[in-house]
Amino acid sequence: MDVIIDRCAGLDVHKASLTACVRAPGEGRRRRSQEVRVFSTVEDDLVALSAWLTEHGVTDVVMEATGVYWKPIWYVLEDGGFDLLLVNATHVKKVPGRKTDVKDAEWLAQLLECGLLRGSFVPPRPIRELRDLTRYRKRLIQERAREVQRVHKVLEDAGIKLSSVATDALGVSGRMMIEALIAGERDPEVLAEMAKRRLRRKIPELRRALAGRFRGHHAAMLAEALARLDSLADAICRLDDKVDEAMADYADQRDRLTTIPGVAKRAAEVIVAEIGVDMTRFPTSAHLASWAGMCPGNNESAGKRFSGRTRKADPWLRDILTECGWATHLTKTYLGAQWRQIARRRGKGKASIAVGHSILVIAWHLLSDPTATYQDLGPDYFSRRRDPAAEQRRLIRQLQALGVTVTITPQNPAA
Repeated sequence: MDVIIDRCAGLDVHKASLTACVRAPGEGRRRRSQEVRVFSTVEDDLVALSAWLTEHGVTDVVMEATGVYWKPIWYVLEDGGFDLLLVNATHVKKVPGRKTDVKDAEWLAQLLECGLLRGSFVPPRPIRELRDLTRYRKRLIQERAREVQRVHKVLEDAGIKLSSVATDALGVSGRMMIEALIAGERDPEVLAEMAKRRLRRKIPELRRALAGRFRGHHAAMLAEALARLDSLADAICRLDDKVDEAMADYADQRDRLTTIPGVAKRAAEVIVAEIGVDMTRFPTSAHLASWAGMCPGNNESAGKRFSGRTRKADPWLRDILTECGWATHLTKTYLGAQWRQIARRRGKGKASIAVGHSILVIAWHLLSDPTATYQDLGPDYFSRRRDPAAEQRRLIRQLQALGVTVTITPQNPAA
């Protein structure tokens, strides 16, 4: 294989150590020479690694995406001015060669010097920091949802059917009732009278729902759960402030993304954090959709098309786009009409993914052109494009399938 990069290095990364292999031009009859060293992953050794690579004149370094262990190494070498390449381990395994017979670091270096590796998308440092914040916030929101489920489980165990009557068992009224139960109040009449506003219309149902078998251990568990919920809510608010600070330079992009139906402020922040704002990394919207795993899979052989299941990709971006797609289903917009049309034929899940794909395509165009604005095509877009004659034939076929004889009588034009 022809050598494209003269001096390069491959890193086999683990939690506590890494193996580095430097490939360089050889002397005499040897076309290439290599040197292998092992470093720990503590900061001092990573700085020594950077100095060792510089000493050997290395220009390009490659490593596999190994959990989160590659990140501190990447950050140190990034400051060293090297051209870094992060590769997918699955992609490396598919490259033909002697991977099982040589060390991983040596094999990576050989593939890099011959230009056989394709790098993964690694956003610039400010976007990476924003991504860390939004992902941690998402984890806290998920943990808060789990804690709410635990509260409901304890109430059900105690025979308290509050969630069957109140839409939000942890709203203002529900919270007061739960705190009263923890404090020792057991009278359903007293508890039901704590209802506020519209919930007061359900006081008779509340009296029955709040008569249960609430015991001391239920009170202890609920007290801990409420304290945990309050702590999580405070942490989420603090992270919102940190995200706002990190988003200061990207506020314009975020605000334009929120003009897309179904995309709220937090969703726009996640989209920016996951794909960045520099769309030159993705030549077209199709490249971005493929990278995000939001387009149908391509699995065809011998003229037969097999499963079109989307591939696994960035779960953080995929989840938020699917949620945004679902959020459009009641809107009177083009995306809402698209969701309803697909849901009728293929189900709600696939409709949400398809609309999430459309949202990502729109986001690519908005981020690619700073002057671009979102223009909705309208909820009647699909009906305007529908051929009346074809629609008539489709409806006739449906009626005939039900055993009905159809006679077409053109309507007289209005006088």
